[in-house]
Amino acid sequence: MRSAAEELARWMDAELQVAATAIFQGVSATHLVMERSSFGEKIVPKPGSIVAAPATDLSGGDPDYFFHWLRDSSLVMDALRILHMRHAWEGAHQGFRDFVRFGLDLTGLDGTWLSQETIRKGINPDFLKYVRSDEDLARATGEALLGEVRYNPDGTLDIIKWSRPQNDGPALRALCVLRYLQVGERFGEQPTVDLLMKDLAFIERCCMEPCYDLWEEELGHHYYTHLVQMAALEDGARWLIQSGDEGQGNRLLAVAQTLRRSLDLHWSPEKRFYLSRTDSPRNTRKDLDASAILAVLHANRAEGAHSVLDPKIHATVEKLENLFAREYRINDPLPHGRGPAMGRYADDHYLSGGAWYMTTLGTAEFYYRLTERIAAGCELECCEDNASFLTRVVGDGTATTQPSTREARRKFAGAFLNRGDAFMLTVKDYTPASGELSEQFDQSTGRQTSAKNLAWSYAAFITAYDARQRARSSLFLKR
Repeated sequence: MRSAAEELARWMDAELQVAATAIFQGVSATHLVMERSSFGEKIVPKPGSIVAAPATDLSGGDPDYFFHWLRDSSLVMDALRILHMRHAWEGAHQGFRDFVRFGLDLTGLDGTWLSQETIRKGINPDFLKYVRSDEDLARATGEALLGEVRYNPDGTLDIIKWSRPQNDGPALRALCVLRYLQVGERFGEQPTVDLLMKDLAFIERCCMEPCYDLWEEELGHHYYTHLVQMAALEDGARWLIQSGDEGQGNRLLAVAQTLRRSLDLHWSPEKRFYLSRTDSPRNTRKDLDASAILAVLHANRAEGAHSVLDPKIHATVEKLENLFAREYRINDPLPHGRGPAMGRYADDHYLSGGAWYMTTLGTAEFYYRLTERIAAGCELECCEDNASFLTRVVGDGTATTQPSTREARRKFAGAFLNRGDAFMLTVKDYTPASGELSEQFDQSTGRQTSAKNLAWSYAAFITAYDARQRARSSLFLKR
């Protein structure tokens, strides 16, 4: 009889095949056509574009996710890097080259010649109120294009009103490109360098300006955005210094240090978690936000503050788990050996307002990465901030004592691995037999809702799968 861990691994291996197949459906999807007839558009994706939800069916009431988001596309391309490194994605070089070329072409767009008058002929009059103003379209030029959030996958500007600017996309793309550069020299062609430098220059100039959050809802200064920007500047600076440009590298490091200081201001001593933003909030229910977990994962700092080893992020994760355990009916009672299905923030009203695959998978990945770091010998600080978190996961009084012996490290790492599996089992419970992953699953019924076959959900599974493989290898190699 197989153990629970073996059953989970078997399911994950099968789901990886589903995820890998599904995620490619939106990559360079030149075979697809989107008839956005209300806006007079017929969209045929170009090579290098990544459609966020290629199965979008507007006639069936699906949310319109047939766009190339800078954020989503970068996370998807980074997941494809993992498929290349571990599973020999044969099209990696051409796929990445197309992605870079498409990104560079987007930076050459110019909205100054667009106006409602020039585009209104094909638009349903009832939908004109959703079209961007002439002033907004005219701003879509030059460096401002990098705050555009999303584009049509045929390489044209999105003409629909949306939350702009969003400044995390260039940071995520820069991180993605830098990680490809580490894979091998053939990814470092001149267009790649050109795109990277454009992204780094944009981050350097705009990182202290307010923008909309990754959920595309509130304008302000956000923990997620600042953390991925800081990571991009730090990693970009190291790459520049190694490439011989010490002056520019040091300049980026100085900006990154400014961001690091601003990130520390997100910690609330009263609430004991990282606030999602530091501006005067319109609604405090979003103070505690699962975007903090995603920020730490996407930035991927090796240690210290704002890494998986940070006691303050441990406290934040624990409070997020408590929040969704209380808020969602599917978590009451919580099945044995399961972690709570995770959403975004309290009292979420977007579509079903339910749990999200990417945040539940992200929590699993958080624990897997923590497992790997502890097994590899990284220091785990035990203090007042994470005492409750460690006691919950490790399960006895020794949890608040820093693991210094080999046996203690194995105990902590094993507990973190099991906790990650608890969240992965929850994902398994709410994944249909087909293996398809939507954006959300309902907080009361567990039924899939929102966008079908969301590329970001599959990317989150791939990165969590890879994190589990590395965690188990690190743990068992240390025995």
